[in-house]
Amino acid sequence: ERIAGFVREFADEVLAVGDLPLNAQERDQLGRDLLQETLGLGPLAPLVLDPAVTDVLVNGPDDIFVERYGQLERSKVRFRDSEHLLRVIERIAARVGRRIDQSSPMADFRLPDGSRVNATIPPVSIDYPTLSIRRFGSRRLRGSDLLRGKSISEPMLHFLQEAVRLRTNMVISGGTGAGKSTLLGALAESIPSDERIVTIEDTAELLLDQPHVVRLESRPVNTEGAGEITIRQLVVNSLRMRPDRILVGEVRSGEALDMLQAMNTGHEGSLTTVHANSPRDAISRLETMVLMSGTELPSRAIREQITSAVQLLVHISRCEDGVRRIESISEITGLESETPLMQEIFRWQRLGRSERRLEGRYVATGIPPQLATKLRERGANLPAGMFQPNTGDLANGNGGRDE
Repeated sequence: ERIAGFVREFADEVLAVGDLPLNAQERDQLGRDLLQETLGLGPLAPLVLDPAVTDVLVNGPDDIFVERYGQLERSKVRFRDSEHLLRVIERIAARVGRRIDQSSPMADFRLPDGSRVNATIPPVSIDYPTLSIRRFGSRRLRGSDLLRGKSISEPMLHFLQEAVRLRTNMVISGGTGAGKSTLLGALAESIPSDERIVTIEDTAELLLDQPHVVRLESRPVNTEGAGEITIRQLVVNSLRMRPDRILVGEVRSGEALDMLQAMNTGHEGSLTTVHANSPRDAISRLETMVLMSGTELPSRAIREQITSAVQLLVHISRCEDGVRRIESISEITGLESETPLMQEIFRWQRLGRSERRLEGRYVATGIPPQLATKLRERGANLPAGMFQPNTGDLANGNGGRDE
């Protein structure tokens, strides 16, 4: 803050001495630009401050893209040269205590506002330094926002909320930028406020309303090549913290085994996300990640772990029109021979395309989940007709755009 004050004073002195034909508004803007160039994101500051921008992708000093409402577009913002871009990358990394140089040319870190950043410099990125900034809205999206944006139907949201409230283990699958973490945070609202929740993430994003939340974040290696703390270590440690629920932002490797074991051993109602192109692919990825733990288990034993631990699999995707939609809610019902059995409860049904917008609706498949009986026994309010196939809701809205 003191440095920022010095920069403002210097800018005022230069503008006072120089005979520049600038009005008061232009002088203020020049002072802000100088402050950003000295301490902040440089030319990227207006993009990061734009509430409509969800991703800033810098491929080089003259090649910058932004994502607005799910659509990529080229920005007019430019850096002077690659050295200018490199200085900005080094500065924002240094401000959060991370290092990036030729001996460590890749870095992941989080900005003070919660934005997630990945940076690469030569020799890893061959042509120019690159920077990818994943922004999050000024407030986290809630279930009501997903409904308003037509990312989910009311029966689907109600079913998922009741399932989370009554301690159903759930995996959310989807591709990059599909909205998995957003959905995870929205569903976590239904966790009762008297439960102890431990969240585990690579980059802390989840902000929950409950009063009893412990947030854990992994850590990369330091400049000496030591000090790494992995997601798997945090999952194992969380079991000693007396959690009622464990929320893992994303499983990517051997921590999948520890997460499944936690779900199977008294931590019902835990939630996590996984990268996958479909619900069936999500089960295959979980199996592959369990093998990455180094534990020699036969395929059948792994699949038994998965089908025993996970009751619901929710798949969300970003469609070609930029809208994020929950495409499927499936129940894992067991194992037949060595094949996990799944039945789809709700799905998004595509009906056609209108101009740049996909037309479709959310429908129930007509297959009542086995889970519904257990949930009703625990006090869930699940109307008898909510799983009938005629409960489709039209869904062609804005797909839960970040605000």
